[in-house]
Amino acid sequence: MHLPPLAERMRPQKPQDIFGQEHLLDAGGSFIQMLQKRQLPSMIFWGPPGVGKTTLAQVVAETTERPFRAISAIQSGIKEIREVIGFAETHPGTILFIDEIHRFNKAQQDSLLGAVEKGVITLIGATTENPSFEVISALLSRCQVYVLRALTHENIREILLKAIREDVLLKQKSIELKETEAIYTLSGGDARKSLSLLEIFLLTQTETDTKIVITDAGVMKAAQTHIALYDKSGEQHYDIISAFIKSVRGGDPDAAVYWLARMLDGGEDIKFIARRMIILASEDIGNANPNALLLANACFQSVIVIGMPEARIILSQTATYLASSEKSNAAYVAINDALDFVSKSPPLPVPLWLRNAPTRLMKNLNYGKEYKYSHSFEGNEGNQEYLPEGIRGKRFYFPKEIGSEKKIRQFLAEKWGKK
Repeated sequence: MHLPPLAERMRPQKPQDIFGQEHLLDAGGSFIQMLQKRQLPSMIFWGPPGVGKTTLAQVVAETTERPFRAISAIQSGIKEIREVIGFAETHPGTILFIDEIHRFNKAQQDSLLGAVEKGVITLIGATTENPSFEVISALLSRCQVYVLRALTHENIREILLKAIREDVLLKQKSIELKETEAIYTLSGGDARKSLSLLEIFLLTQTETDTKIVITDAGVMKAAQTHIALYDKSGEQHYDIISAFIKSVRGGDPDAAVYWLARMLDGGEDIKFIARRMIILASEDIGNANPNALLLANACFQSVIVIGMPEARIILSQTATYLASSEKSNAAYVAINDALDFVSKSPPLPVPLWLRNAPTRLMKNLNYGKEYKYSHSFEGNEGNQEYLPEGIRGKRFYFPKEIGSEKKIRQFLAEKWGKK
């Protein structure tokens, strides 16, 4: 008897079987109440890959007993949308699930508006990208956005244990889940990939094994041997963008261009690549070379105007420039440290001399009284305190001795001295 893959066999059928999304699926919560009442708005599920967006859409359809049609934005267009709308006109309550809805262009998304607005279809879109940027405002305003969270290491472990206990084939074997670090790391927290890795590992075991022990070393060996099996679903999207970003960050333009070519050859969205380079230009290059952010932003605007195939040249220019640039993550570290500090500290009052004084009462209370207008001073701009009392002298930004940040470091040393 031919069985579907383990990941498909273990696909949850009920809300309570879905791991890691308790914020949505707790009994008595608004989402569950909505399912029980069978009153569904159109929805967008936003979250990383492998967290259950497609599964949740299918569970919604099963729970509410609605007709369900699914299409992929990579392989479908307006023709397929119209076919589903035609079906929905004779099958009230039809749910149209669109995977990777962010891949639809404006015209394709526009074609959904009328049917969504009139209630001919209930749209459920799944996206790994921020819908604020990728879904047109007219469609987004007609949808409720639900954020699905990344799965934790413990979530993945629970999913694997459930498969070992309940799967029709696995429960017949004696399996010990001793280590899970390798599965979690290789899968990137993707439930489907985790189950695929478990299945691949089990394929390497002989039928004579009385007890199978799952270890990190065994999983790594199996994954290397069966790498084609592991990637056969074509879900290399996040692995390759990760390799691309790390190549640019590491200063290797040749590797960066190779991974860029892999993405372009695979049909990756050029806006996705350009957007990642904008983030990288600020996070990894920062003030060591402020022009990097300007070029990355210009790249994003340019590829939208030009399109493929010429956009490949612009992407290559930007990727090689960023890879060859001096790097600093000081601005990235500074805001993370400041946010962490603020989250763990009480809100400190703004010093009186830094407060605005638009009213007479505020002036009488000495708001702004001792403020030193920086342009009235030369060099040290009055050497004034800008942090609240209690944390004066606290530092978050540590510019590096590289590129433009070296000049910033010298400027700050001259201005503030030891402080």
